[in-house]
Amino acid sequence: MKRLSGKTAVITGGANGIGKYTAELFLQEGANVVIVDLFDDVLEEATGALEQFGSIIAVQADVSKEEDVKTYVEKAVSKFGRIDIFFNNAGIEGKVAPIVDQSVEDFDHVQAVNVRGVFLGLKHVLPVMMKQKSGSIINTSSVAGFIGSPGVAPYVTSKHAVIGLTKTAAIEAAPSSVRVNSIHPSPVNTRMMRSLEEGMNPGHGEEVKEAMSKTIPLGRYGESDDIAKLVLFLASDDSTFITGSQYRIDGGMAAQ
Repeated sequence: MKRLSGKTAVITGGANGIGKYTAELFLQEGANVVIVDLFDDVLEEATGALEQFGSIIAVQADVSKEEDVKTYVEKAVSKFGRIDIFFNNAGIEGKVAPIVDQSVEDFDHVQAVNVRGVFLGLKHVLPVMMKQKSGSIINTSSVAGFIGSPGVAPYVTSKHAVIGLTKTAAIEAAPSSVRVNSIHPSPVNTRMMRSLEEGMNPGHGEEVKEAMSKTIPLGRYGESDDIAKLVLFLASDDSTFITGSQYRIDGGMAAQ
């Protein structure tokens, strides 16, 4: 039997990168999937690529806006009747600059997506799962949730905050048998890292990637499917006694 047969999953940031790979894996494992993203064109492209694997719908939403979050939750429940898995994954990197050169507007924008978006997802998905007396939530943080990183203070701040939200939600949801955990990837080969590499040294992104890879004990960036496999484990019944935990998937980066 497939590991997610009969389950429904909602994935924010589901049209690209880690979210899209995870959607494909979930579909192959038997789940109904709702992908949520900001732009209709990328949602349409992702849905077209993924529908061959199973039952999927797409919802356009800005995760920092409460009405949009209510909408994607309502559409998931209306279509599939329940939400068993919530991959609270949407996030942005923000501007690469020292703290003294970061604007308040840029800082607030990163917090709106990466912190408020996670909070709102929890706020509106948890009641569905608590009523069911079951469910698994996986919040995407980062290795930057554990360590500092120069030039990306808004991002680092937001990813530390996700840990606090995860731990608190896990305690609040435990009496209803709902689990909440966070994952903490190292740099992953996605669009976000291309943006950060270019921001760190414009015109020399490949050199930045090479240098950053050397800071990872396993000697490489993660791949989206590396992350998706961990999310699958936390979404499945193989992890039913795990909640409030932080899972580093960073090639040993934060062990140094």
